[in-house]
Amino acid sequence: MGTVAGAALAASVLSGCAGPQYTYVHDDAGDTYFKVPVSWRQIDQKAIDRQLFGGTGSATAQLAKQAFWTAAFDAHDQPSILHLIRGAVSGEDKPFVFAKVEKLSEDKQNAASLNLLRVSPPMPVPLTEDQQKELETEGLSGFELLDDEVLPIVDGVKGVHTVYNYRVGEGPVQTFDKTAYLSADGATASTLLIRCSPACYRQRAAEIAAIVKSFKVKRIINP
Repeated sequence: MGTVAGAALAASVLSGCAGPQYTYVHDDAGDTYFKVPVSWRQIDQKAIDRQLFGGTGSATAQLAKQAFWTAAFDAHDQPSILHLIRGAVSGEDKPFVFAKVEKLSEDKQNAASLNLLRVSPPMPVPLTEDQQKELETEGLSGFELLDDEVLPIVDGVKGVHTVYNYRVGEGPVQTFDKTAYLSADGATASTLLIRCSPACYRQRAAEIAAIVKSFKVKRIINP
């Protein structure tokens, strides 16, 4: 799977002279899609690749990158991939959304479950005390589960929606809203992660909920 920035397409949802209200985003195959407010800025794909794969120069990074499609958008006036895990150091915090579609390896397909979706990066949800302690050694502390919902199965696509708090490093607490789907054939996992401060998450709840609701995966069955 490629990481094509051009997957984001702006389209008008209003008639008349009004401009577009949302940017509509889909992966290369067009099977995973969502929308974000048109004012949110897309993060440069190279910045995402550097953060996730350490760049794309090595053969190992290129091989890892082939299994993923990614995209990210930042509501901040000065967008940065670093806002994925923590807000702006100064000024008003604003939401950040990250999406990924992963083509699962055979081992991951055999282990595929809703719990696999919960613990998958970024910002995994610990399921045991040992997992929580391990994440604390990586700088993620103060885990607090706010909501965890198994989504209705639609055309064989399974999903889970989880909202939780983390303190990242020495920074303030952040709220994460994570939705993940497993395709009907079990070969693909799609994840949408939204980050904001707790106050920001409450203040922009309706806006964030609209993005979460728009995140869908079509029924995918390999021939």
